[in-house]
Amino acid sequence: MGAKNCPETARQKMINMMYLVLLAMMALNVASEVLSAFKVVDASLLQTYESLKKENEQLYASFHQAYELNQDKVRPWLNSATEVKTSVDSLIKEIYDIKEEIVLRANGINLSDFPEEELGEKSFIVNYTGDTIAINKDDELNVPAEVMIRLGRGEELKVEIEDLKQQLIAIVGENSSIAENLERDLDTSDPKSTFEGGGEVKTWEVDNFEGKPLIAVMTILSNMQIDIQNAESSVLNYLYGQIDAGSFKFNKLGAVVIANSSYVLEGDVYHAEVFLAAEDSTQHPEIFVNGSPLRIENGKGIYERPANTQGEFKWDGEIHYKTPEGNINIYPFEESYQVSKPSVTVSPTKMNLFYLKIANPVSVSVPGVPSENLTVRMTNGTIEKVGNTYNVYPEEEDINGNNTSITVYALINGENRNMGTLPFRVKRVPDPIATIAEENGGDIRKERLLVEDGIFAELVDFDFDLKFTVTQFDLTITGSTGYTNTWSSNSNRFTDEQKQQFQNISTGNIIYFDNIIAHGDDGTDRELSPISFKIR
Repeated sequence: MGAKNCPETARQKMINMMYLVLLAMMALNVASEVLSAFKVVDASLLQTYESLKKENEQLYASFHQAYELNQDKVRPWLNSATEVKTSVDSLIKEIYDIKEEIVLRANGINLSDFPEEELGEKSFIVNYTGDTIAINKDDELNVPAEVMIRLGRGEELKVEIEDLKQQLIAIVGENSSIAENLERDLDTSDPKSTFEGGGEVKTWEVDNFEGKPLIAVMTILSNMQIDIQNAESSVLNYLYGQIDAGSFKFNKLGAVVIANSSYVLEGDVYHAEVFLAAEDSTQHPEIFVNGSPLRIENGKGIYERPANTQGEFKWDGEIHYKTPEGNINIYPFEESYQVSKPSVTVSPTKMNLFYLKIANPVSVSVPGVPSENLTVRMTNGTIEKVGNTYNVYPEEEDINGNNTSITVYALINGENRNMGTLPFRVKRVPDPIATIAEENGGDIRKERLLVEDGIFAELVDFDFDLKFTVTQFDLTITGSTGYTNTWSSNSNRFTDEQKQQFQNISTGNIIYFDNIIAHGDDGTDRELSPISFKIR
């Protein structure tokens, strides 16, 4: 987080440095001394976590105090702070639960269930409800990876951290310095492959939790809790500062021009209102355009000109305003507007054509006309408005676009005008390809094949969120005698019998998958091309 929002103490900097050094030492397989040091660092991190937690609780208390003094002014900021607290508390509890699950799976002992047990020299954690759980084996390597990677808890945690980060960035704004710090402190991106690491591409979960002893994983999770508390503190300080920042202050006068539209259709009238930003109800300003005064209505100057010719037109003028001292202040302004023939823009959001039997999102706009004043119709299908966009559902394939078109009508000055008709093509969704381990064939290691669950259907270079699921396939293996055998599956998963055959294959064997059928979200069933692999 930013230094000016929550500066790091010298103690926190020292703990962070120790944390980095220990991770580096662990990579060198330094044994018991490193494990002992992790205990110390984890204890220090938890102390820092508790301090941050108390500071944030004080901030929440300050929000409630301010709310009691001015409810209308503070309510929106208190509501936002409460949403932050709910999300942060949920994620913090999730990390507590992950710690507890890992330690208990590694034969840890909840001392509240066994009060006769003594902690002795054992490491321990404290769960969300305050129970102490003794760690049975600090250097346990398998259980953390089992829980976080193979059981998917790491991926779930990554998604929740990313969701929290996006929620907090939405509050402070993407371009703020706080957002930059949130991106850094709550970073869940996969690490870049390095030459020293053999070019291997690792996921965030693997980088944090695979091959690390249990006590180190506890320390990593504790550090994540601190990062989350720091992020919470940054956003709370920002929200609290907005309570006064949201108060309106009059300290400057300026000319304002408001037109009903800067884009005018030929034959219509351009209409604009010119007024002083800080209006004084006791007197009206004088407004001049090209040296001539404007008509004043309710303190606003009314400027109108017929739009009989296409092109861009600029106009300017001055507002003369008398100060309480009797002096005349002059505020110049300038504005422009465009006169054009009626036109329409219909843009497919993802492609320059429509696909059959799925929702095709499109955006429809007419310059200078609000979206709520548009009526959109189509041939060869239906069109449905969703928010400010539309979904198109074609009924029949139309390769050349002879029978599919969209027509847009705009409500302008109480009249529905035809703004234009545009043709579109309609195609069938392309066939997916069958993959195993994200590969469509070639060489594959036996070990890699054994950990895969089945066959998947993927749409390559297709921009829509459309999924196909394999519903059946056949596996054929050529044996050492030259005979072939086939085993079938009625889903996308390998059957137990097929998995048993994988155990018996050897380097050089060819395995062949055919009769692959996939069902798509568009309601169609596709026969996919066969794939084959050579065991290496």
